[in-house]
Amino acid sequence: MSLNLPPRPVLAVATLGLALLLAGCGQKEAKQAPPARPVLVASVHYAEEAPDRAFVGTIRPRIEADIGFRVAGKIAKRLVEVGQSVEVGQPLAQLDEVDLKLQAEQAEAELRAATGVLAQAAAAENRAKELRAKGWATDAQLDQAKASADEARARLNRAERSVELTRNSLSYATLVADTRGVVTATLIDAGQVVAAGQTAIRVARFAEKEAVVAIPETLIGRAKDGRASVTLWSDPNKTYTATLREIAPNADAATRTYLAKFSLPEAGDEVALGMTATLTLADPATQRVARLPLSALFNQGAQPSFYVVDDAGQVALQPVAVKAYETHDVLISGGVAEGAKVVVLGVQKLDPAEKVRVVSALTF
Repeated sequence: MSLNLPPRPVLAVATLGLALLLAGCGQKEAKQAPPARPVLVASVHYAEEAPDRAFVGTIRPRIEADIGFRVAGKIAKRLVEVGQSVEVGQPLAQLDEVDLKLQAEQAEAELRAATGVLAQAAAAENRAKELRAKGWATDAQLDQAKASADEARARLNRAERSVELTRNSLSYATLVADTRGVVTATLIDAGQVVAAGQTAIRVARFAEKEAVVAIPETLIGRAKDGRASVTLWSDPNKTYTATLREIAPNADAATRTYLAKFSLPEAGDEVALGMTATLTLADPATQRVARLPLSALFNQGAQPSFYVVDDAGQVALQPVAVKAYETHDVLISGGVAEGAKVVVLGVQKLDPAEKVRVVSALTF
């Protein structure tokens, strides 16, 4: 059986054409764009150069007064307990009033006696004046009558003051609150004998509240000049403005910190005494900077710059304003936008015309 093959010249031409076609395909593959170069980037984030510092503190009253009786006596009853809120004029405790009432009655009796003596002395003085005018009494008798009347007037004045004092003492037998607050301590009980001025009830005033924190010595300047704010652990979404009122002149011997008290003028009844709070101190003179690795900086004698990668994978060299150099980082104050992606490795070998591919980490 015989095969019908083409002539030899036709077969040679076909083979040559196929070889040329294959050679052309290889040239097209060789001309394809190289793959995108992977680059490690970091996002630019601007923040305060001096970061805010937070401290844990407690809410305390600015004034916590120790209240005591102004007279001595025996406690008849105590009318409040620890933690109880009190209003202005509310009775807190009472003394036994028996002795005080007797002193008041005695003073009133002396007042009545002095009144009678004065009436008699005044009548004698008037008679002495009449008799002296008629020549029936001597000057010595008139002077004696005047002296007796003056002494009776002074005795009456003394008796009136004594009555006022005993009435005041009787009113002091009831200990009352002089301000709105909460009872933080009760140091007396019924049957106890107390001296005048001895602490009986301790009341913390509601009028002014403050946050008390311990500040390290390195941040005393920021505590005095910086901005302070307070948040409660029970309500972290609400912020209260704080103002430094007092800072201890000496450091604590154990912790080497200074006790600082910050007033809270905006604090209302929702801020209870004893609550735990967070005090935040911010430096008012700080500048917003971005911290990036020092390897991201490109500098060939001109202005320092960064390679910024866009969404299409193209890189562009952008000059930046350097705030400071650190051991491993560089701080910039401007030049690139917030959130921009900056190449952080291999910037010296990067070609701006070269397309790159962003990677989050290097793998080998």
